[in-house]
Amino acid sequence: MSQSASPPSQPASPPQPESQAQPESPAQPADGNPFAQQQVPAPDAVQPGAVPTPPAPAAPPRGNVALGLVAAVVAAVAAAALYGMVIGLTKHEIGWAAVGVGFVIGLAAGRLGGRNPALAIAATVLALGSVYLGQLVGEAMIGADQLDVSFSEVFFQHFGVVQDAWKEEADPLTFLFFAIAGWAAFSGARKAAG
Repeated sequence: MSQSASPPSQPASPPQPESQAQPESPAQPADGNPFAQQQVPAPDAVQPGAVPTPPAPAAPPRGNVALGLVAAVVAAVAAAALYGMVIGLTKHEIGWAAVGVGFVIGLAAGRLGGRNPALAIAATVLALGSVYLGQLVGEAMIGADQLDVSFSEVFFQHFGVVQDAWKEEADPLTFLFFAIAGWAAFSGARKAAG
């Protein structure tokens, strides 16, 4: 009779001491990014010894029609004064100055007022008024220089005479400058709001 012998059992491997045990690796996220589980300090937390940085200045508000209109009016008055000084000093109307008047007004309206289409129209009207006022200022400067009197005397005390002088000297080029300034204001407001 034959006896079946069970195969000799293999000796169990001796237990490994803890120093030789394999360290457990942290579970990696499904996306394979090993840094995904790292703690990131909160932006408000200031590291010891670090100088805190001040917050960035707030951007000017956009989309406020009233603010855009006020900015356009202020820009129109300032642009009229500068345009009048250019005319008074050079004794000529200059096309690029009319473009600048319109663009500055449109930029102010669009940047602060946003995309409201009424602002582009308001900027156009303000640019026309600004060019007209600037031409009157230039006319008054030229008249004051010729009469050897002060600008304020001519402009404020003889405003009707200044307007009559403007009417006499107005030519098609004068009205072209109105159109240029109006176009620059309208397109400037639309682009600045974009």
